[in-house]
Amino acid sequence: MILELFSYSFITRAFIVGALVSLCASLLGVSLVLKRYSMIGDGLSHVSFGAMSVAAAMNLAPLAVSVPVVLVAAFLLLRLSENSRIKGDAAIALISSSALAIGVIVTSLTTGLNTDVCNYMFGSVLAMTKSDVVLSVVLCVTVIFVFILFYNKIFAVTFDENFSRATGVRAGLYNTVIAMLTAVTIVLGMRIMGALLISSLVIFPALSAMRVCRRFKTVVVCAAVLSLVCFFAGMVASYVFETPVGASVVVMDLIVFGVFFLAGRRR
Repeated sequence: MILELFSYSFITRAFIVGALVSLCASLLGVSLVLKRYSMIGDGLSHVSFGAMSVAAAMNLAPLAVSVPVVLVAAFLLLRLSENSRIKGDAAIALISSSALAIGVIVTSLTTGLNTDVCNYMFGSVLAMTKSDVVLSVVLCVTVIFVFILFYNKIFAVTFDENFSRATGVRAGLYNTVIAMLTAVTIVLGMRIMGALLISSLVIFPALSAMRVCRRFKTVVVCAAVLSLVCFFAGMVASYVFETPVGASVVVMDLIVFGVFFLAGRRR
């Protein structure tokens, strides 16, 4: 069955990109959850949906348009929540709902809410082209490299941002790095998971790993492994039961979270 599954080129492309995106999302998810900023993934996914909808209406490459737009949105979101009276979840809701509304209006006035738009909302393994795969692999490898390169600084600003500033760490810069990496990951994962489900890749593996692990490094490693396993299991379940890939992956993440939650309580 596994050989038959990967005999289809579009499934192979989806698995390569999905595995890399799952790995990136799980690495960043630990910091985002600990900083109580996990819903940034949901907000940026709505911005990405708006950008992709506009790109589809204008016959432009969706990834080429949405990546820079979401990067700008992540930067603005970070600055908005830090330097104004609009904080945290309110800033996320403000930007995400506005982008989603703009995307829906532009689409309804041009191409209409067609199959491509539904794929952006709920994900589709058929959405990945060869050019998308190449761009996604390059960007995912870049995200992983930057995360490893600045791992110590990300660890510092995650646990105690004020102390990090006192010791000379440029906390604002590394918060921006986390936001930029998250933005890229969200855009890449939307083609498979969809705007409504992509944030699960950020939240679930981190929460599951935190049930049984206590050190930051072990939580990150555990979350990465769980994310890869759940994505693979979700792909297989989607093929066997003919269910959407994004929803299947989320259900696998939910099952694993339940198991780890019970294991953590027993410990």
